[in-house]
Amino acid sequence: MNTNEASSSGAAQVGSQSSAAAKKNSKKPKYSRFSQQELPACKPILTPGWAISTFIAIGIVFIPIGLASLFASERVVEIVDRYDEHCVPAKYSKNYLAYIQNSKTNKTCTRRLIVPKQMKSPVFIYYQLDNFYQNHRRYVKSRSDKQLRSKASEYDTNKCKPEDSANGSPIVPCGLIAWSLFNDTYWFSVKNSKLNVSKKDIAWKSDQGNKFGTNVYPKNFQSGGLIGGAKLNSSIPLSEQEDLIVWMRTAALPTFRKLYGKIEEDLEANDVVTVVIQNNYNTYSFGGKKKLVLSTTSWIGGKNDFLGVAFLTVGGLCLLLAISFILLYVVKPRPLGDPSYLSWNRNPSGETK
Repeated sequence: MNTNEASSSGAAQVGSQSSAAAKKNSKKPKYSRFSQQELPACKPILTPGWAISTFIAIGIVFIPIGLASLFASERVVEIVDRYDEHCVPAKYSKNYLAYIQNSKTNKTCTRRLIVPKQMKSPVFIYYQLDNFYQNHRRYVKSRSDKQLRSKASEYDTNKCKPEDSANGSPIVPCGLIAWSLFNDTYWFSVKNSKLNVSKKDIAWKSDQGNKFGTNVYPKNFQSGGLIGGAKLNSSIPLSEQEDLIVWMRTAALPTFRKLYGKIEEDLEANDVVTVVIQNNYNTYSFGGKKKLVLSTTSWIGGKNDFLGVAFLTVGGLCLLLAISFILLYVVKPRPLGDPSYLSWNRNPSGETK
């Protein structure tokens, strides 16, 4: 009898120990309303009324914004002139590379632009490049931000090869981005009167103040055998060379515009703007295009119909869906279910029965 009691008590003890060990090793989380997502929450029911009201509200908000954006874009006056092909002499019409690579050919070209509507100052001047991939990985990485910021990092040119040094000393600014700086130039006149082009405040203030040092000056720039683009004035710090700062902010797409300057005078309708272009930049070797753009701005920026069309499209679709749901609800209504049968209404506390 004592033996049976001892064996049964031993078995019970072993069972309790194994149960305790199982609980200890269990990965089941401790019950709480937070872990089981049973805290009070808003659980809206999407009824036809709510769906129709939401679509109508979106349409009412989006359509006026789209119309305002479209009208603002239409008020922007823009002149776009592609000049890379027209500025090549007839004898080089079949060999653009021979023209652009020959230092003895005359690169001066004159274009005449007719102003379609009054352009109030400031009139922004952009150059547009097509098929130029500034977002290429090797091109984007070919720069030294430390060198641009501080004179103490002048020799930090590890990422700039092959444009890292010349004649045994570092190039400042180094890298392919700076080396390929755009170097076409433009002079403007109307009725034989010269238009002054302002280069002030064409770069981002954040770039000018934080990315380019006031004590960093160009050194050995474009001094090698192969010249990539414009040269820099070695007596002006990089923080004041705004053409370079604008160019160094690389574009995400192969077609992009960069700000060249501003005309601080009004241009009247039907004025003929004479543009003398120095066509230096080589886009012919990779099938690129060069365009000169004169543009005014509005509260949404430059000319851009996409924003207005997008708002109108979304607003129109929402109103169309709202009307469709109203007709469907009127023609073929469906009775709504009883919300009391929903799981969180039947068992709000999460207790199991």
